[in-house]
Amino acid sequence: MILRTRHLAVASCLLFLAGTSATEETVPARERLQHLRAELHDSRAGNDWQASLESARKLKALLNEAPRSLLEVARADIHVGDTDAALRELAQFARMGQTADLPAISADFTALITTAAFKKIQSDMSANNGAISLASPALLLSDAGLLAEDIDYDAHSKRFFITSVRDRKIISVDLRGSSTEFAKAPDDWPMLALKVDSARALLWATEVALEGFNSVPEADWGRSALLCYELKAGRLLRRIEAPRPSALGDMVLTRLGEVIVSDGYGGGVYRVGVQGTTMQRLDGGDFISPQTPAMHPDGKHIFVPDYLRGIGVLDVATRQVRWLPMAGRFALNGIDGLYFEHGRLIAVQNGTSPERVAAFTLDTSLSRIVAEKIVERSTDTLGDPTHGVVVDDQFYYIANSGWDLIDDHGNLKPGAKPSAPRIMQVQLSGL
Repeated sequence: MILRTRHLAVASCLLFLAGTSATEETVPARERLQHLRAELHDSRAGNDWQASLESARKLKALLNEAPRSLLEVARADIHVGDTDAALRELAQFARMGQTADLPAISADFTALITTAAFKKIQSDMSANNGAISLASPALLLSDAGLLAEDIDYDAHSKRFFITSVRDRKIISVDLRGSSTEFAKAPDDWPMLALKVDSARALLWATEVALEGFNSVPEADWGRSALLCYELKAGRLLRRIEAPRPSALGDMVLTRLGEVIVSDGYGGGVYRVGVQGTTMQRLDGGDFISPQTPAMHPDGKHIFVPDYLRGIGVLDVATRQVRWLPMAGRFALNGIDGLYFEHGRLIAVQNGTSPERVAAFTLDTSLSRIVAEKIVERSTDTLGDPTHGVVVDDQFYYIANSGWDLIDDHGNLKPGAKPSAPRIMQVQLSGL
């Protein structure tokens, strides 16, 4: 989960903000981010563009060359008089499938408008915004105000389970689209992550007291809890509260039924046993805003998408993280939902521009990406996508969730007209 008002404390980092010092390995990534955010602010305020360039390069290193970090470097390059370097950064941004109205973002980019290289970059970015649709509608949910967040499937009952942020509940939906209420949030907070453990007849979910939401008492802001339900009856079996402040927004289950849950606000990745009552932190502070984890097939590693840094591979035993290279080609930032299936990572990316659903093929060592396939982008059906689930050879995902229609307080924006969320599906073997 990543609030789009949302994106919690990191949305403002998407452009012209912070980075990292590669030599400060023991300092948590979030602290390095805050430190460099201040550095960049001060250097820009003082028109010290050489210092700004140095900080922007640290940003680029921390974010593993994520697309938006390239724009900060390019901006500083322009100010120090190196337009060729700026154009190289922008060309890489376009090669990574991204698009942006650069002059609207910053007047600094207008200095490049008349160059042939910049016109080529603009043409490439325009092409990146072209519609692609390999998926088809599977279900149309009836409640336009649901604000659907996460989804999973129970093969025994042949029902999908979906969390609702605005209605603060979990619903179950059959294959015809008929829905019923499964459970209400025990603290009446927004419900976010969800996973079904069919083998043990359990359903795990999270509720989060989202900071700033009018529907949440201010005294609760920053609290979140992991919930364990009886799958058949919807009876709450356990409630485990996370360290405060936190936002337990995403999760995955291990083969043993353990819960791996990520805190998109505090940066932690935690494990809870099937019968556990406490959370064990697994990471060493490498993540800024971890999202939906995906289990590595060896059971010893976890693919953890960081909304800003890309996809990290977390070694559970050592707590060390290695990052899948973006290689100047693959935009691995902005991932909300991530799923591993037969050597591919399926990603729901609502933090890229344009938003999209993509399949990334890994090499045989599962250590680098060798190809990507866009499933959907820039369509009338996609809207603001969130999460998905693999069922046999089909990938189902939530489209048109409604996150883009609410403000920082969880209220509908003026003039917003919600429409029903869609569940889209695509055949994986056909990609």
